[in-house]
Amino acid sequence: MLLEKPEHFPVLGVPVHLLEDYSKWLISRLHEKVGGHVVTLNAEMAIQAEDNPTLARIIQQAELVIPDGAGVVLYLRLKGRRLRRCPGIELAESLLQEAGQMGKLCPIFFYGGAPGVAQAAAAVWEERVPGIAIAGSQHGYLLPEAEPEFKTTLQTLQPRLIFVGLGVPRQELWIAQNRHLCPESIWIGVGGSFDIWAGIKSRAPAWLRDNHLEWLYRLYQEPWRWRRMMALPQFALRAVVKSYEF
Repeated sequence: MLLEKPEHFPVLGVPVHLLEDYSKWLISRLHEKVGGHVVTLNAEMAIQAEDNPTLARIIQQAELVIPDGAGVVLYLRLKGRRLRRCPGIELAESLLQEAGQMGKLCPIFFYGGAPGVAQAAAAVWEERVPGIAIAGSQHGYLLPEAEPEFKTTLQTLQPRLIFVGLGVPRQELWIAQNRHLCPESIWIGVGGSFDIWAGIKSRAPAWLRDNHLEWLYRLYQEPWRWRRMMALPQFALRAVVKSYEF
């Protein structure tokens, strides 16, 4: 059963997998040495996928697509599917805790972010979870001529968990192009999680997260994101329209 994708439901043409516990499903795959690509779907990514066939295809082919955004959860509810939101950063943290218990049997790699950020995030987790095996880290500003050496390093290390923080859709495209290097690895696009773990940025307060307003806090932290946030009303409108389709 672990080799099969779980049941899914379409959201604007891309799937969201329906599981009670995404972490448990992935941890089982870790123990069985079964790799895969995890996509953390939110409204912005769903809108991008409608306009980007390559991104849509990558999401459709991923072994696991989780409902990262409140808009996705609302869409599912309009369609009669009640599913709890699963923030990608929380799923990643759950996996890191479990990987720490596995020690050297589950080496981990952090790739992405500004120079020094992934390294700082890795150091935080080494202190937080004694015994965790961080195989390495690499910032996301590699020059094209340095990429072949980096890919060779990944292929040599064969980390079991690879967190990629390059932003959407770059991280999804990069994972799809390179996951063959480590076929038994679980690859997850984690966006700006490295910045949060490294202490450069903070997550929204719990009361905002609980009320599906984390996006508003991100806009407060990064005002330049307002153009990208226009995807939210677009998504809401399309969700309402599709909820009346027969």
